[in-house]
Amino acid sequence: AGPLHGLANQECLAWLKEVMVALNGKEPTKEFVVDYVQKTLKSGKVVPGFGHAVLRQPDPRYMLEREFALKHCKDDPLFKLVDCVFQAVPPTLEKTGKVKNPYPNVDAHSGQLMYFYNLKQENYYTVVFAVSRSMGVMAQYIWSRALGLPIERPKS
Repeated sequence: AGPLHGLANQECLAWLKEVMVALNGKEPTKEFVVDYVQKTLKSGKVVPGFGHAVLRQPDPRYMLEREFALKHCKDDPLFKLVDCVFQAVPPTLEKTGKVKNPYPNVDAHSGQLMYFYNLKQENYYTVVFAVSRSMGVMAQYIWSRALGLPIERPKS
């Protein structure tokens, strides 16, 4: 839980909404996003949704969300911004020389998709995260029991 997990997509969505306000109704451009990202970094903040503790390439879950969005909501103004951010942020972060992984993670996109599909009560995003995580754990548990595998006891 916390901002590196359940609240991450909320933080990403909040940042995207800030950029939308700054756009003042205009179409996003790569140049505008690069400038906004540089201002964000100069103010001591990070660009939420970019970077991952383990991955050193675009998060495959992000890429699946992107593929889905390109098919189902490519004309959504918020998706147009997410698309522009996808193109602008990694090279901008790489130029700083401080970021090991400048690529988007799953949270950079998931908030936009939930918002597009009318889940606009952002406080529920953590619940959606927890339910989806629980479903995966339970599916693994059921298969383990069905196959007669021992109960897994992780160290952490």
